[in-house]
Amino acid sequence: MLLDNLLNQLGLSGFSTALKRQLDDPKYLDVSFEERLVQLLQAEHIERMNRKIKRNFGMAKLKEKNARVEDIDYSIKRELDKSLMLSLIAGEYLRRKQNILITGPTGTGKSYIAQALAYRAICDGYTARYYRVPRLMEELKLARLDGTYMKHLARISRFNLLILDDLGINPLSSDDANDLLEIIEDRVGVSATIVTSQLPIDSWYDYLNNDTVADAILDRLVHSSYKIEMDGDSVRKLQANCA
Repeated sequence: MLLDNLLNQLGLSGFSTALKRQLDDPKYLDVSFEERLVQLLQAEHIERMNRKIKRNFGMAKLKEKNARVEDIDYSIKRELDKSLMLSLIAGEYLRRKQNILITGPTGTGKSYIAQALAYRAICDGYTARYYRVPRLMEELKLARLDGTYMKHLARISRFNLLILDDLGINPLSSDDANDLLEIIEDRVGVSATIVTSQLPIDSWYDYLNNDTVADAILDRLVHSSYKIEMDGDSVRKLQANCA
């Protein structure tokens, strides 16, 4: 009882569960103390990692909660480079703090792919956050009004991976474009960002509607980024036709 209380006070739930399993299994009588201790510590490490992943998954606010890189369909004709995807899935872009820009017509799976990469990143121990750009712009407007704007930007900057989904769906005001620049500026060389858009990258300059801001955003976002330019019919439409 004293040992249980002490392990609980120390927050060693994984260690405690594994210890009970060892005590109930006679085969551990022949296992050395050092080996048993290593197994207990490994159990605690796994338990903590699982809690961290669960917590980070909750913070990510992914819309496609079942998006998985293992389920990406490369047989669909949409100009998706499998070799590039496998490289991204390995996570080198996260370690190098690089960006991924995914463009293409509606329904081609841009958002799914972005969120599948985010889920993999979370499983690998990174933090991530998903935003639709229109919703993010509204949140920042409200943050300005209630005095939490800088805290909001600081919170966004701390995520290892940020997904900005649906860039170009709604017009951007001058304030919106400046907000977008602030977000991207905070992340350059520090964290990775994935942007999805129906607009080709060549159209982003005109969309931002502010020459100075557009130059700054594109300079920070586009250079040294991975670009996935998708094409083809809507995946949802193809799946509906096959149903």
